[in-house]
Amino acid sequence: MYLKSLHLRAFRNYADQQVEFNAQKTILVGNNAQGKSNLLEAVELLSTLKSHRASRDRDLILEGAGVGQILATLERNYGQSELAITLRSSGRRTLARDGEPLRRQLDFLGVLNAVRFSSLDLELVRGAPECRRNWLDALLVQLEPIYAHILHQYYQVLRQRNALLKDIRQKETAAQTQESQIAKIDRDFSQLDLWDKQLAEIGSRVTRRRARVLERLAPLAQAWHNNISGKTEILEIKYVPNIICMGNDAASVQQAFLEKIEQRRIAEQQLGTTVVGPHRDEVELIINQTPAKSYGSQGQQRTLVLALKLAELKLIEEVIGESPLLLLDDVLAELDPNRQNQLLDAIQGRFQTLITTTHLNSFDAQWLKSSQIFSVKTGKIMNSVFS
Repeated sequence: MYLKSLHLRAFRNYADQQVEFNAQKTILVGNNAQGKSNLLEAVELLSTLKSHRASRDRDLILEGAGVGQILATLERNYGQSELAITLRSSGRRTLARDGEPLRRQLDFLGVLNAVRFSSLDLELVRGAPECRRNWLDALLVQLEPIYAHILHQYYQVLRQRNALLKDIRQKETAAQTQESQIAKIDRDFSQLDLWDKQLAEIGSRVTRRRARVLERLAPLAQAWHNNISGKTEILEIKYVPNIICMGNDAASVQQAFLEKIEQRRIAEQQLGTTVVGPHRDEVELIINQTPAKSYGSQGQQRTLVLALKLAELKLIEEVIGESPLLLLDDVLAELDPNRQNQLLDAIQGRFQTLITTTHLNSFDAQWLKSSQIFSVKTGKIMNSVFS
């Protein structure tokens, strides 16, 4: 997999910028807030259709412009693909592949695969469970694009069910003074049973896929962690689903789901929200039998995140059959020389890599010689004098 070109129009701080990639490694060098990370964000959007820095498309569009575009040409084993995302400050984005408009996101996902690694990824270790769920879900979307649709369905059902639970709670409060509310509550409970079944059916699909991908990822991460730590630390990765089930077939998980909903029925009615389901899953990261979140040093946490990212690369390569892109967002400065060398050695010429940095001191002469180097300044990308 090789990204040949990227064209940004009214995206972030880029008015109109074309970039041609002609080396396996590309280094983007410049001061902070010049647009280096914005370019990697554009590639991330092409890969997952999501940004880790913005939830609204209007925030991705150049100030003063109503429409922004990301265009890319990608070379894969089966041939060349052209991808286009058109962002609108008022209205839905549109997607195109090889010049043809796409009605479904599913037809866009999976064409470009990429793994992003930045200093913000330390939140994988020390952040809230939601950080680890989002990371796992983003990986799953790349491995199995249909998962994006499944996850969207789940959160749609979750929102509807939460709205109904909130409504029931409000009516129960009113029923204490208005007897006419009781019949309405009975109808709502009948409707809630239907949402229970949908939540269990779709939620079990989420749970089973998360369990499967972690089962494949964990040994890869453990092997990398073993190498980077010099075999002094033992890493464990445990999936802790909100729904505990002895079997892993669809029927067993759904049944366990419904049983737990019944167990937590009163709590949900009192809170007015859903407390059962994969939106409450956890991924436990443990070093030497100690939770990395609570007790891991910053060095241990960086080693762990590096191992996870390298495992992502390996797993995507195994499943897709091609090497994904690697996006390193100002991360080398965060790593000590040993971890830098582990990362750079792992990359070699195996993955097309886009790296942002404020200086070139972290790279040896051989790396600089074999890399394409761009200078980035106020939304302009130019060939660097170091090339």
